[in-house]
Amino acid sequence: MKSDFKAEENVAKGSYSEVKIDNEFFVLTYQNENEVVEVVERSIDSSFIQFHFCLKGSCKFIFNRGNYGLDIADEKSLLLYNPQRDLPIHIQSSPHTWVVSVLISIKKFHRLFSQEADYITFLSDDNKDKKYYKDGKITPSMAIVLTQLIHFNLNSSIKNLYFKGKAYELLSLYFHRNEDADVEQCPFLVDETNVIKIRKAKDIIISRMAEPPTLQELADEIGLSLKKLKEGFKEIYGDSVFSFLFDYKMEYARKLLESGDHNVNEVGLKVGYSTASHFIAAFKKKYGTTPKKYIMSVS
Repeated sequence: MKSDFKAEENVAKGSYSEVKIDNEFFVLTYQNENEVVEVVERSIDSSFIQFHFCLKGSCKFIFNRGNYGLDIADEKSLLLYNPQRDLPIHIQSSPHTWVVSVLISIKKFHRLFSQEADYITFLSDDNKDKKYYKDGKITPSMAIVLTQLIHFNLNSSIKNLYFKGKAYELLSLYFHRNEDADVEQCPFLVDETNVIKIRKAKDIIISRMAEPPTLQELADEIGLSLKKLKEGFKEIYGDSVFSFLFDYKMEYARKLLESGDHNVNEVGLKVGYSTASHFIAAFKKKYGTTPKKYIMSVS
């Protein structure tokens, strides 16, 4: 991705800063303290989710070559995500406007909400057509963090660390709910009332990976219809129940092989394969190599 800073009919004199927090994770801050409208532009691809916060003043996001715009007023926020097309940043900033933007890949973002995200893909076939445009209000707690990002004046050597902590704090405040439910709660979950049951289903198939229940048995055990189990599992974990379980089993098997405490046959049995040949075929399908060759490569 490249970033640009441009002015609309005037040379931009505002303060623009971009901090790379991590791979696929950026924080942008901008202050237009002038008496003219200025423009901030930055290219960004469709794999990113965008959070924009207008701490002061007002601005407009322009899309589709100027054919569509979204206004953000003072103390308002805007969430943007569209996996179908790139949404390059083009902000028309009114005089005396402060904007903070957080850009994070959807894959990295989902890892904040699901412990299993290393093994699964969030955007399943069912999710690929979904897009999100959400405006909101900046709370007093969020305003404090945003002001701290705008007015960073500590030693430059700790800027990345400082911004990283504040970016996570900001996202935490953005998605904070006054609920005590101890759940893995992705904010894009449509039906949040069933999260605990879906999580229980995930725990069940992992604990019984060698002999997992059928989908109907699993649905009956957690008290959901088969349809809601399938839809809810994909919504939270980004994959079907058994595709998720396959990826989890292969990752578990890989770690067992790396430990050196079990041979190929033993590992296969632990993850539910009655014959070594079936386990070897599954492992090769996942990793492109046989368990034996994998062990040799890491030993």
